[in-house]
Amino acid sequence: MADGQRRPMTAPAVRARKGGAKLKMVTAYDAPTARIADRAGTDIILVGDSLANVVLGYNDTLKVSMDVMIHHTAAVTRAEPKALVVGDMPWLSYHTSSDEAVKNAGRFIREGGASAVKLEGGRKRLPMIEAVLDAEIPVLGHLGLTPQSVNTMGGYKVQGKHAQDAYEMISDAHAIADAGVFAIVLEGVPDVVAEIVTNEVPVPTIGIGAGIHCDGQVLVFHDVTGLGAGAYVPKFVRKYANLADDAVAALERFYADIDSGAFPSEGETYHMPAESEEILRHLADPSDHLMADEAMEG
Repeated sequence: MADGQRRPMTAPAVRARKGGAKLKMVTAYDAPTARIADRAGTDIILVGDSLANVVLGYNDTLKVSMDVMIHHTAAVTRAEPKALVVGDMPWLSYHTSSDEAVKNAGRFIREGGASAVKLEGGRKRLPMIEAVLDAEIPVLGHLGLTPQSVNTMGGYKVQGKHAQDAYEMISDAHAIADAGVFAIVLEGVPDVVAEIVTNEVPVPTIGIGAGIHCDGQVLVFHDVTGLGAGAYVPKFVRKYANLADDAVAALERFYADIDSGAFPSEGETYHMPAESEEILRHLADPSDHLMADEAMEG
């Protein structure tokens, strides 16, 4: 469908896709990448707190603040994508109280221009999820490998590998779906766990390192396009381009043209009208100034 014919995606429209056409979601952090993602036909753009790693160079997501997340969310929404824009609530923006959760979720809507927010966690976060939903803000859930819990998990490790842990995650999925989330991200979990959750909950699941059974998939824009700066690439990432290598090659050609004098060309240079240039050169010529001074002294 041509971009002009696409209807803006909404949280209810995402929820209605349960069991239907696969949902396509990408994590992006600024206007240029949002425009590219939207042109490609993405359904959901997540402004993820992973920008701490991907864009800002930190080792985890815990360093990013609400102000930074709002800044990047607003940049994405200024691109006016048809995709649903979801703001990722950072660490400690919803962990201390329901009131704080609502206040910060509201900032994503009012200041960032997002149409929904994402919260990590299951039953432990139910009061916060319910409070945000009561404030008429759609919520995207997130279970499994939840990066904001990296210190508790002891690193970025696959979650739900043991039956009891998997059962608890399935129970969490039921709880937040019953609370009213419009979809659930499942990250870093065995495929059988994602399959059971997908089959049992009435809302779409969106997988990242969760196998093929989910109702949709998500990856980070920079990973898909080969712009990732880090050496570590998770097992679940598939790179579809090598834009970082292309960018290096482009810059090398640019620098070579600078050295050779091929850049800038005549067509890339501004000129004055010939008459104005002649007058300016006359005014700026030191020898003309000297002759004028000598004539005045004589």
